[in-house]
Formats: sequence, structure tokens, C-alpha cells
Amino acid sequence: MKEIQKVLLVVNPISGDLNKEQIIQTIENELLKINARLITYKTTGENDQDKIKKIVAEDKFDRVFVAGGDGTIKQVAEALINFLIPIAIFPAGSANGLAVNLGIPNNLKDQLKIAMGNKHKEMDMLEINGELCLHISDLGLNAELIKNYEHSRIRGKMGYLLQSIPTLWESKYPFEFEIELDNENLTRAGILLAFANAQKYGTGANVNPKGKLDDGIFEILLFKNFDILEILKTLRNETDVNSEFVEIIPVKSARVFCRKPVAFQVDGEYIGEKEEISVKISAKKLPIMTY
Repeated sequence: MKEIQKVLLVVNPISGDLNKEQIIQTIENELLKINARLITYKTTGENDQDKIKKIVAEDKFDRVFVAGGDGTIKQVAEALINFLIPIAIFPAGSANGLAVNLGIPNNLKDQLKIAMGNKHKEMDMLEINGELCLHISDLGLNAELIKNYEHSRIRGKMGYLLQSIPTLWESKYPFEFEIELDNENLTRAGILLAFANAQKYGTGANVNPKGKLDDGIFEILLFKNFDILEILKTLRNETDVNSEFVEIIPVKSARVFCRKPVAFQVDGEYIGEKEEISVKISAKKLPIMTY
């Protein structure tokens, strides 16, 4: 890869609980060593995607660094979809699912080595109802949990844990799905239907052990029932999948019809209740820095 001369750093100042100013200063100091220029953009929640796109269109950047969670990374990916600029992740959100799947370390020094390095992956992306998904989206119980989490005051994994019991209590699962594939139609019921470009949720739960970010396919995961022992296995990163717990269907595209509106999330962001989902592998790839 070519020499780094100018970097755009996109920072979400309110995501997670890390000190963003320390991240900015550390990156700036590192770039000074190679006489590279740093432009910093802090998200505000108002037209950030358009503003990032405008900054990139009016200047020439060799890398874009992102300090935030999955929502911020997705926003940057959408802004850069036609620019082919490598993205480097500094995980700093409440949940950092994409960073977990890429094996990005928690140490800032090691993150910088990856960001400043020469290795990147041409990552698949999903197009779901016209918007991008980078790692996992789903219908059902997990989306209901994310909805409740977004309305709570406690952030991080503890916030998710505290919302899990009321979510289970209030949920109307099982949900009924009609899945339309290229060569067959399936009727299924379960607690959750996921579209997985990756292996893991931000919690580290390995729900799709055979998933790869750059294999040109994604997996539909149907979780049939709530089994605490099987859930614990995913959290322990075990790769032995019980077919009585989850059905895995590798595909390039699919349409899903819900018997009634079901909670839906994309990359950890609650979207709303949906009755129909159209999903396919995007023709675009995301160049992302890896170790």
C-alpha cells in the first residue's frame, strides 16, 4: 500500500466509555512521526454521513480511521462506498461487533500498528432493504433486546444484561417466517432469524462458526428455541453447533416474510418492526485494515 500522507479520523464522542481525546492525541502523535497530516471529524448526529462524504470528496485521504462503535463504522462505510479508501477501526462503542470479528485488539498501541500497516481485507457487505450491513442483522429476540437497551440509561454489556430479563418476559416469540431462496421456499419458526456476514456478535458470542467476512456469501441463522446451555456454548466460542438449536443456511440472497411485524436490527442499531426483508451480498467491497 502507498505511503500515508493524510488521514481522516472520524470520532463518535459519545459512544462507549473510552476517552476519545486520548485516542485522538495518540493517533496525532503517531502520524507526526511520519509527517502525515490528520483531519479530525467528530460526529454530531446531524447529517454526519453527508458531511463525511463531502470531506472525502473535496480532499485526498490515504486512510480513514474510525473511533466509535458499529453504528459509526457503518456510517463511514456508507459515506465511502464509492471512494475505495481503506478504513481502520479503533473500537470505542458500547458493542464492537465488527472489531471482534476482525480480531482487532483492545490495546490502542496494537490498533495503531494495524491502522498504519500494509495489510487489508476486501470485506463483503450485505444490502438489506436498501441499506448496508457489515456483520450481523436479525429479526426477533435480539432486536427486541437492542430496542430496550437503546431506551435504557446504563451502557455497555451491563446494560444489555439488565435488559435481557424484561425482554425475555415481554417477547411474543416464537416468530413465524417464510424464507424465499433461489431454489426453494422454507417455512420456519423460532426466536431469532439472523443474516450473518460474520461469526460473532459484539458480545463475542460465536453464532456462525463457519462464517467468513470475505467469502462472497452470508448465512441465514434460524435460532429455534431459547436454550441457555447452547447460548453459553456460543459465549465460550465453541464451534460445535447443535442443529436442534440453530439451523444454518449459506446463501447469496434471500427474501423473508414475517407472519406479523417483528423487531429488526442492523449492526446493533434498532431499525423498527418489519414484515418483509430483502437481503443480498453487495457488489461493493469494504477495504478494511487487518493484522
